[in-house]
Formats: sequence, structure tokens, C-alpha cells
Amino acid sequence: MAPTQMTKSPEIRPYVGAISASMHTIENAIAEIAPTSIPVLLIGESGTGKELAAWRLHELSGRATEPFTKIKCATAVPARFLTQPELRRGNGELTTAPGTIFFDEIADLDTACQRTLLNSLPDGETVPHEAALKSRIVCSTTRHLEEETRAGRFRTELFYRVNGVCLRLPPLRDRKEDIPLLAEMFLTKFAEEMGKPRPAVSARTMRLWMEYSWPGNIRELENATKKIVALGDEQFAIQELRAVELKERIAHTDEKRTYSLKAVARAASRQAERELILDVLGRTRWNRKRAAGELQISYKSLLHKLKQIGIEGSEKNS
Repeated sequence: MAPTQMTKSPEIRPYVGAISASMHTIENAIAEIAPTSIPVLLIGESGTGKELAAWRLHELSGRATEPFTKIKCATAVPARFLTQPELRRGNGELTTAPGTIFFDEIADLDTACQRTLLNSLPDGETVPHEAALKSRIVCSTTRHLEEETRAGRFRTELFYRVNGVCLRLPPLRDRKEDIPLLAEMFLTKFAEEMGKPRPAVSARTMRLWMEYSWPGNIRELENATKKIVALGDEQFAIQELRAVELKERIAHTDEKRTYSLKAVARAASRQAERELILDVLGRTRWNRKRAAGELQISYKSLLHKLKQIGIEGSEKNS
């Protein structure tokens, strides 16, 4: 396990300017507790921005000029846990630097590491014991630590020690009003990083994004916007989302229902074909001759396919 120290935010923050009530609540809570030293436990699905919330706590605290150290608990090695130079003073004792230590996915710590961490945390005494960490402790998890504790996989004392304040970050599907703002921020960020023109997202793509369930949360939206900037075209990125959506739709259908593999394949093929035709038509401003050329089919074949999918006219004459 190699701790990572950061002196500036690893990504843009999804909290500043968010319009959803849930994120306003999170931001207000962060602003209230950031100046204190109370441990914070961040709970949320993967990709909801737990590391960014940890950084925000550090940034708004009096420790902002001190190191922000991230420890990936999934790769923690018991023999070396909390013994890295980043966490110790020159005389070998644990650091007294008033920075912030972020334990990423705390539930992944094995028993030995849990014991080491517990022994290194202040125990509520007026004067912390000499070996106690002096840094602010922020932990994250995607799991229910209460259940992990009841199952004996996570130490009860450690749970109460790191759970000073618990913040639950909402999934993106529950804060969809923030999607347009987040998309704008990510498009601007990646356009600057790649030295490319900042693309505009069509109203049709935005409608798709607002209807999509976003199982990967903010991280998935970020990746989608990154692909649009890199490719200079929305088509590939939105086709990927539609493929994921189709798989989810099939997976969540009643298990008792019987399927014909050929029928499912035909339905998926028709849906993909329909979406591709509409994408190309939109890009060519509904010039059907140009669209037929891009699709590498005859003009007559395109007219036939438009009739099959219930679009016999066009928004613009060819």
C-alpha cells in the first residue's frame, strides 16, 4: 500500500453550483463540520464523489495548506499499514501534522489493519495518547458498515471511532437536475485539457442523459463527456449508454418470463439500427441522401427503413 499525497483537488468539484436540494444539504454539512476535527464517514455508491467530498472537507478546513493523504484500504498490507514515511515524523512516531488522511473504502481493511488503525486513533480523551494520529480522519465506503459490524467483519470500536459524522452521498439518478451543470463543467474541463474546441451537447442527447439511470453515477457521466470531447462526436458515447440501458432492461425483466434468443437479438438489432439512423439524420440535418451515403446504403433502402421505424417524412427536404 502506497499512500498518495495531494496538494490540489484531483478533479473538479461536483458540489459547487449544484442545484439539487440533496447536494445543497451535503455542501452545507461539509461547510459546518470542515473547521472541526471530528472524523467523517462518507457513504455512497461507487462514482458518487466520495473522494471529492473528502477533498472538500480538507479544502474548507484550517488544514488546507497541509497534506491530503489518500490510502487505498483494499491494497493495505498489515506489515506496513500506517508505517509509511508520509504518516510518520522523523523520529518514527506517527505524524502530528494537522493534515487530512482519507481512508478509501474502509470496509476493505483486514482484521490486522483494523486493529492497527484503531490503536492509532484518538479515543476521546482530553489529551490524545502519544501514538495517536493528529491528522483529520475521513473514511469512505460503498457498503453498510453496520451490517459488516454485525457480521463480525468490521470492528465495532473502529466503526464508532470513524463514524463521528456520517454523510450519505446521493446517486446521480436521484439528483438528475444537476446533470446539465455537471456535463457543462466536464465538457469545459476536458476541452481545456485536450486542447480541443468545447463541443455542445444536443437537446436530444441531454434528454437521453436525463432519462438514463447512470449506474456508474458521476464517474460514468464524466467518462461520457470525455469521449464526446475526444471524438468530437456524440454518436459513439450515446450508443454506449444505449447498449448499457438495453442490457439493464433485459436483466431486470421478470425472471419467470421465457425468451427467444433470436427474438431478443432481433429486438436489440432493430433498436440499435433505429438509433443509428436517427443519429446520422440528426447530424446531417435530415438530409436523407447524405445520411444514406454515411450509412453506406442506397437512398431507396433508407426510405424503406424509415418507413419500418415509423418515420416516413423528414424534418428537412433532401
